[in-house]
Amino acid sequence: MASQLLMDPKREHHYKVEIALADRLRNSSRADRKHLYTSVYEELFREVPYHPLLVLKSQGTKRAELQELLEILRPFLERDTVYAEIGAGDCALTMLVAPHVRKAYAIDVSETVTRGASAPNLEVVISDGISIPVKATLIFSNQLMEHLHPEDARDQLANVFAALEPGGKYFCITPNRLNGPHDVSGGIDDVARGFHLREYTNRELASLLRSAGFARVQAFVRIRNFQTTLPVGVVTALETIVGCLPRSLGWRVSNLPILRRMLGIQLIATRR
Repeated sequence: MASQLLMDPKREHHYKVEIALADRLRNSSRADRKHLYTSVYEELFREVPYHPLLVLKSQGTKRAELQELLEILRPFLERDTVYAEIGAGDCALTMLVAPHVRKAYAIDVSETVTRGASAPNLEVVISDGISIPVKATLIFSNQLMEHLHPEDARDQLANVFAALEPGGKYFCITPNRLNGPHDVSGGIDDVARGFHLREYTNRELASLLRSAGFARVQAFVRIRNFQTTLPVGVVTALETIVGCLPRSLGWRVSNLPILRRMLGIQLIATRR
């Protein structure tokens, strides 16, 4: 992949704005980031009103994707579950989950993208991007970890651990660096330069989860309508094989549909 902008002027504008804001985050201090996550995302949405998140919000998030996520979560949802989604975006998934649980929290840094979310049992919580100001039995994030500054990732996972009740689970979905980048720089740069401040591998994220206090980490795999958990070592071994290939070949192999599914980071960490 070459480091050059596509000709689409909207894509070029989005790319330039997001790269500049992401650099501001990357070069910020820990203290500054307490407020910076919210401000840079609000600025992005002002400068890029056609951002995919805002378009999905105005048109309705793709129903098939929402239904698949709900089916993935359904085995973990019970009437007494207290569910929290961090990085909830337009809250579309949290609104679907809310009727199935005792309480549902939608946590995000942006008031703009969460505005208008409403459902029984649902509470929207605006966070600084690191703290988890609720108590829950199931915490879920989808496409969130990659948006955190690497220095903040360990802190947020420690906060997730603290927010979970004993026996609670954290279900984390995030793109795998091996077949990325997955942000606005995809197809332009060789590594993520936008708001994906760091993309991980299964091995790296599993290690971070254990360092945060989680004693049990499993890989979750869904292929069509079949889903199961596997020892995380199965997918990390596959990563090791792919990682030994030359970069361009490894990228192509890891983007084969079945391997993309297998390598996609979907980890379930349990607090004992």
